[in-house]
Amino acid sequence: MNDFRRIGRGFFERYTPLVARELLGLRLVRRVDGQRVSGMIVETEAYRGSSDPASHAYKGRTARNSVMFGPPGHAYVYFTMGMHFCLNVTTEPTGIPAAVLIRAIEPLEGVDSMKRLRGLDKVERLASGPGNLTRAMGIDKSLDGEDLVNSDRLSVEDGKGVGKVGVSTRVGIGEGQSLKWRFFAEGNPFVSKGRPSKAQNP
Repeated sequence: MNDFRRIGRGFFERYTPLVARELLGLRLVRRVDGQRVSGMIVETEAYRGSSDPASHAYKGRTARNSVMFGPPGHAYVYFTMGMHFCLNVTTEPTGIPAAVLIRAIEPLEGVDSMKRLRGLDKVERLASGPGNLTRAMGIDKSLDGEDLVNSDRLSVEDGKGVGKVGVSTRVGIGEGQSLKWRFFAEGNPFVSKGRPSKAQNP
């Protein structure tokens, strides 16, 4: 039994960059075969529908991004670059396609399980970066659409905060570089090494 409170729907049903910032310090929890695997969220990015050219939903609804248009507090999981899955959490009211990408966590529970899934021992690298995070926690497309408010498999719980919050442009995007929607725990060694994107010269 743990003493952490599960985060409710209202937390996610707000302006996406605000949710992205306030997810820092909360605990992402994955349950597999009765075991808890968890970590403190230390890096996020906000993506916000038709107003954000870097968002999957910028050009409208597709089979891939349909979860983004649904209710807040659900997992949006997609496969990218033919290599790995990424975990996002939907935000804002139903019909507004928005989500927060969880880019990194600081492992707390089930660290041995994470090491086994990742095939390495260095704790700082286990879940640093969105692809590493999903591999370390056993997150794949089967969790796309999962309701984090009620799920027995994936949820977000309260935490202790992260101290100073760093802000930058998002990592690896070609458009939307003017939006400083990446948030991270400044000085935390578990934050990914991804470089913020810079606008290209015309």
